Amino acid sequence: MHTKTVAQLAQGLQQKEFSSVELTQCFLERIDALDPFYNSFISVNPSAALAAAATADEQLTRNNAGPLTGIPIAHKDIFCTSGMRTSCGSRMLDNFVPPYDATVIRNFGTAGAVILGKTNMDEFAMGSSNENSYYGPVNNPWDTSLVPGGSSGGSAAAVAAMLAPAATGTDTGGSIRQPGAFCGITGLKPTYGRVSRLGMVAFASSLDQAGPLARSAEDCAILLGAMAGYDKLDSTSSELPCPNYRATLGDSLEGLRIGLPREFFGDGLDPATGVAIDAALKELEALGASLVEVSLPHSKLTIPTYYIIAPAEASTNLSRFDGVRYGHRCVEPKDLHDLYTRTREEGFGDEVKRRILVGTYALSAGYYDAYYKKAQQVRRLIRQDYLDCFEQVDIIAGPTTPGPAFALGEKSNDPLAMYLEDVYTLAVNLAGLPGMSIPVGFVQDKPVGLQLIGQHFGEARLLNVAHRYQQTTDWHLAHPAMPKGE
Repeated sequence: MHTKTVAQLAQGLQQKEFSSVELTQCFLERIDALDPFYNSFISVNPSAALAAAATADEQLTRNNAGPLTGIPIAHKDIFCTSGMRTSCGSRMLDNFVPPYDATVIRNFGTAGAVILGKTNMDEFAMGSSNENSYYGPVNNPWDTSLVPGGSSGGSAAAVAAMLAPAATGTDTGGSIRQPGAFCGITGLKPTYGRVSRLGMVAFASSLDQAGPLARSAEDCAILLGAMAGYDKLDSTSSELPCPNYRATLGDSLEGLRIGLPREFFGDGLDPATGVAIDAALKELEALGASLVEVSLPHSKLTIPTYYIIAPAEASTNLSRFDGVRYGHRCVEPKDLHDLYTRTREEGFGDEVKRRILVGTYALSAGYYDAYYKKAQQVRRLIRQDYLDCFEQVDIIAGPTTPGPAFALGEKSNDPLAMYLEDVYTLAVNLAGLPGMSIPVGFVQDKPVGLQLIGQHFGEARLLNVAHRYQQTTDWHLAHPAMPKGE
């Protein structure tokens, strides 16, 4: 059962080939046996999962089931879950049990999905390798000496290792797409506002967006259908109606114009990765698409712009973690100042502290105009670059990452090298656009991802392109070997 896609599992449940309890038990047993090799989960509650599966089986028996009824789903540990720890990969929230469900969690519950557990992540979603977790790094299932990408590395690794058929993630600058590429699975970052942010612990409020990670584009369409929609409790949520994302998966690609930014194919791209990307683009051409060279002239400013805006927003959001109301609290503080400083010193990891410092500096009175305001002005130019391109093409394509997954520890002491891993993904968040990564091959047995970028609220088109590609290739069906020792 664990090798099937979400679509296949849903069909099997509907046809009574197996029960949700049997399916959930299968994945729980795999987590118990295999996750010590990957460290992809932070929290698992087998009894709650099996109870939810039993309820789903009752709904299936009454023929009162939705497309996800009985399907076990893993959730990134950044979504609030009532009665279940939500740590954000941080010591600061190691003991935090929310009193409510995030809207994403509630939507999946309404759709009948079963919560398998909460997945490991870079602390407060800050990182590109999943090495910044209080609970230890996640290992890539294709090679446990490699990083799985971040910050949704636990979700990506769990899906790649078939410990879960699908998982949720969040993407602030590539944190769904980059781990999707490194782990050889499909990951979708929707348009900003397409999925509610309520109950999703904030990193950078104008950039964060939740999305699905799964093996196929079809599965991502099913998951997005459950996740997306207007939420009156989220002021950033869009009221634009959601289409049926599965209905257009099989549409023809004849006449599709795919833009190739020349800035994505320069010296920074690993040559072997470029070869795999070119082969995927030729496959899309064979399906009827045409390739058009375009330009994103402000792309070189993406990294500095992002690493001013995101830390500035993080500095503001993380100020709430002070040891007073909830979360970690230092022992026997001498006074209020000692409470604040020791709690934050003990509770936050190095990368989080680094970004808080950068963000606080950028927002300080003497530097706000020179840094934060200027970065927001450049952000508008970056967004306009994409809008100009979409006057010529329907979607934009290129590599998801400069190369395949790198070794654990290889870049952990070089923040700049780590930040450069997101060079192709950051602008999508700055512009609020949808983007996704699909597996298109291997370089030295390491997965490679193709990034597809769409117009605002153009997720259906991206899923259509990805699905048609996956109908003619089988990269998305590849899975890693069992870890040594099993």
